[in-house]
Amino acid sequence: MSDVDETTDTPSAANAERVLTYVVQQVVDHPDEVTVSTGEGRRNDLQLDVRVADGDMGRVIGKRGRIAQSIRTVVRAAAVKDETTVDIEFVD
Repeated sequence: MSDVDETTDTPSAANAERVLTYVVQQVVDHPDEVTVSTGEGRRNDLQLDVRVADGDMGRVIGKRGRIAQSIRTVVRAAAVKDETTVDIEFVD
């Protein structure tokens, strides 16, 4: 059974959040400015919104979105341990 945040009744994905934060911090020039916030996404998924410093978004997205897609794949795999599904958005 997955953990549920008592205040919002949305599933908790602590493991996926930690993996997402770590991976994005390794890619950007300003790792201290990486923030990950949670919310309810489409289809009752947990949405993780990633914000980075100005100028770092291109590094996170990568050519043709390949880095972003790779990050999504790794974090979705980590979310399996949390017994939930996640949707990742990279926010300007």
